[in-house]
This record gives sequence, structure tokens and C-alpha cells, in this order.
Amino acid sequence: MSDIKSGARFESLAQAELTAITCTECSLCKNRTNVVFARGNPEAKLMLIGDGPGSSDDSSGKPFTGRAGLLLDRILESVNIDLEKDIYLCNIVKCRPPENRLPARDEIKSCRQYIDAQLEFVKPKLILLAGSTAMQAILQVKEPISRVRGKWFNFENDARVMAVFHPSYLLRNDSKEVGSPKWLMWQDIKAVRLALDNLH
Repeated sequence: MSDIKSGARFESLAQAELTAITCTECSLCKNRTNVVFARGNPEAKLMLIGDGPGSSDDSSGKPFTGRAGLLLDRILESVNIDLEKDIYLCNIVKCRPPENRLPARDEIKSCRQYIDAQLEFVKPKLILLAGSTAMQAILQVKEPISRVRGKWFNFENDARVMAVFHPSYLLRNDSKEVGSPKWLMWQDIKAVRLALDNLH
């Protein structure tokens, strides 16, 4: 289901981050302020992977810190997922694409070593893929995220993975009516909470 190469080229998560900070393997390095590697707990059982950093993330060096990140924080907190202890947040690419566009295929390929290392060393039991870019990169599926979201898939090392809407998409679709993206996200995050509880 994925083409992750276990072990990558790093001996630790810290080494991967140090390498990423000085990475120049694709053109995204030219305009970055900061490499945006991760935030949260590297020992968490839950990992969320987005597409790429936004402008606030580029400034802060941390993922999901802008408006979409604040919404994500509220979604996670609504089911008592502690942002410091219960989750590890990262993106498919570690530098901001210009104008917040989606990452290109060659950029994802150049950055793949870092997400491989994060998966290898964090060893999450549950993985959320926020948005179609993360979903396609990890699950290697072509369907629209609206057809795939909310379903658990078996993954490597006995992990399970679910695609969910990216919080930036939820900001553009503000309705909370039954069947709306925000309503569907609420169903998904409740399922994630249940899955987390069942790990203990």
C-alpha cells in the first residue's frame, strides 16, 4: 500500500531533523524562512501528516500554527487529544511551497526521506493523513479524499491509517450541517478518539 523504505538513511529522528534544517535537495529551500520539521510528542501513538507548511509555519518553524492549525488544535482538543503528549504533527514536505500551493511530485520525492524517518522512529500506531496530498503520498491511492476519508487502512508495523479533510479545507467550507465536511470531520475525530482509547 505504500513505498516507504524502512530505516531511511538516518540513525535517529534528531539526525533526520538536523539534516532537514540544511537540506537543499529541491527548489523549496530557496524561499524558506525555516524548515518546518514537526511539533508534538515524538513518542505519541498518534501522528498527523499534512501536505506542507503555510506562511505562519514558515515563520515559526512549527507545523499547523496558522488559522488552519488553530482549527486543528480545537478539533483535537474537542476529543481531549493533548497537543503536547498525545500527537506528533508533521507534513509531507518540510519547506513552504510558494503562495501556499500544493507540493509538486518532485518536491515530495526529494523530501520523502524525512517523512520516512519520522514514521520509522516515532512508530505511531494511528496515522491521520490530512488532505489529498498526504493521502496520495502515503496510501498511493488515486480516489478523491471524499471517498477515502473516515476509513481505517492497515499499515506497516501494525499501524492503522485514516485520511481526513485538511483543516484549511474546513475553513473554506464552514457549514456544520449533517453531511458537511466539518460534520464529517467530527465523526472522524470521534473515531480517532475511540481508536486511541482502544490502544490502552
